[in-house]
Amino acid sequence: MNTTLVADGQQPRQGGADRKVTDVAVGVLLLPDGSFLLTSRPKGKVYEGYWEFPGGKLEAGETVEQALRRELCEELGITICAAELWKTQLVDYPHALVRLHFCKVRQWDGALQMREAQSFAWQQLPVEVVPVLPGTVPVLSWLAEERAFSGATHA
Repeated sequence: MNTTLVADGQQPRQGGADRKVTDVAVGVLLLPDGSFLLTSRPKGKVYEGYWEFPGGKLEAGETVEQALRRELCEELGITICAAELWKTQLVDYPHALVRLHFCKVRQWDGALQMREAQSFAWQQLPVEVVPVLPGTVPVLSWLAEERAFSGATHA
């Protein structure tokens, strides 16, 4: 696990120092050309309009993959084939302390349906959509690191 990312550190934390951690499954949907899916946070949610990787909270008894499967079906109308647990990041937002479980998803069935009236965009690095949710920023760095490493050539 990486160190905790503090988002909007100048704002007070709801729930004080003893807040419980909320686990969230997050899908990094990848196309063969390296594009990845970002969605906007729906109206009425904290950080409304910010761009993020899709996903949602784990319910009692769910594994990360089960939660991701359920959330992507509910939000996007797709059924994922497999999810590869990739990285975990703890993010301290003013409204919640969340542990983000990022999973790479390379195959799914169905066409994207924005069931929460959110927007979506297939992106490459550097991303063109703004603003980006603070918890999304590390993922963009990890993707850049991976791509620089995998693109390296030896003389």
